[in-house]
Amino acid sequence: MKTSTLGPLRVGLLGIGTVGRGTFDVLARNQDEILRRAGRGIEITVVADLDVERARGIVGDKAEVVADARAVVSRPDVDIVIELIGGYGIARTLVLEAIANGKHVVTANKALLAVHGTEIFAAAREKGVMVAFEAAVAGGIPIIKALREGLTANQIQWIAGIINGTTNFILSEMRDKGLDFDVVLKEAQRLGYAEADPTFDIEGVDAAHKVTIMSAIAFGVPVQFDRAHVEGITKLQAADIGYAEQLGYRIKLLGITRRREHGIELRVHPTLVPAKRLIANVEGAMNAVVVQGDAVGTTLYYGKGAGAEPTASAVISDLVDITRLHTADPHNRVPHLAFQPDALASTPILPIAEVVTSFYLRLRVADQTGVLANLTRILADADISIDAVIQREAQDNEKQTDLIILTHETFEGRMNEALAKMQALPTVLAPIVRLRKEELA
Repeated sequence: MKTSTLGPLRVGLLGIGTVGRGTFDVLARNQDEILRRAGRGIEITVVADLDVERARGIVGDKAEVVADARAVVSRPDVDIVIELIGGYGIARTLVLEAIANGKHVVTANKALLAVHGTEIFAAAREKGVMVAFEAAVAGGIPIIKALREGLTANQIQWIAGIINGTTNFILSEMRDKGLDFDVVLKEAQRLGYAEADPTFDIEGVDAAHKVTIMSAIAFGVPVQFDRAHVEGITKLQAADIGYAEQLGYRIKLLGITRRREHGIELRVHPTLVPAKRLIANVEGAMNAVVVQGDAVGTTLYYGKGAGAEPTASAVISDLVDITRLHTADPHNRVPHLAFQPDALASTPILPIAEVVTSFYLRLRVADQTGVLANLTRILADADISIDAVIQREAQDNEKQTDLIILTHETFEGRMNEALAKMQALPTVLAPIVRLRKEELA
């Protein structure tokens, strides 16, 4: 086997938790295969972790272990820094210091890139180093490489993804067992699918970080997490999952970004998806991303979105890419966000009121003549057309019932105005449940 006569690239690993340990183990286990692909060795030579004794127990004598991560990013004997600490704070400082010291960076930190990516990528360009982040979105699924390289001939039209395994597990359990959210969340925490504090997952923030990054790559715009519309699954009820099933839909927490004539949609929320779509059948903690391109059509990427070795797979893929391109002219490398930095567009992110989608409405209404006619009149006056209606038969002695309405596409702002008028009717007896619906055709 003919490989480079240069010595191995030396890697400093910041944080040896679940993913860090997976990266260390997979790199050691598959080092021969990786060398054949990269053409040059890759060695983790120093690990920084506050729990030094635990870290030493993992790496043994194969790497130096230190407590001070800032010392690692300034060491001249480190070529690449892997940041696996997470969060916005010290991770940002360490990444920027590593770049300033001429180190390439590999990170799985979607929150950091979604909020500070513009600053980080600019710093990396100035220093001529790479920031690689395949592991930041959808774990072991190579969606960043697909968007940035594999689909580069296409004008991307839209992306829709199940990109948070915790929420997908909860929704799958709610559908399979007919249980409410709170019950399933406790079970997810017991099984280790949800954190003790699951806020970022269940409120949609984690998915919004990831779809923000994908949107920037797909449409050639700066990362703009602060402009994303974000809703979680905490208010979702088992009744709506059941009604959706009767109508031929499943409810998934989707990250959606779509090119429109006047801007880009960027949103995360529970979404009705036709049960016949492949993405609707992604169950448990698995992830999936659908990408629609003008030339290729629809492509689907499916796999494990978290876990030690799936995420390590993406981290090491980035290490190999950097190793291959380490000596290349920085101007000939693939740009961080796929488009040349001076060609990024200023296309606006649309406010949610200007988003176009269709809707599922569940209304608790009085069981009397004329109710449906009044509701449909309000929708017609707003130029919102109805796709389907289901009215549950009132049970014995009940004087109220559930009415389900599916609409065709309309502007969200227009729907909000119609909902306000519907809610004001005396025959509407409870707050209207409104969910968005996407055909993903």
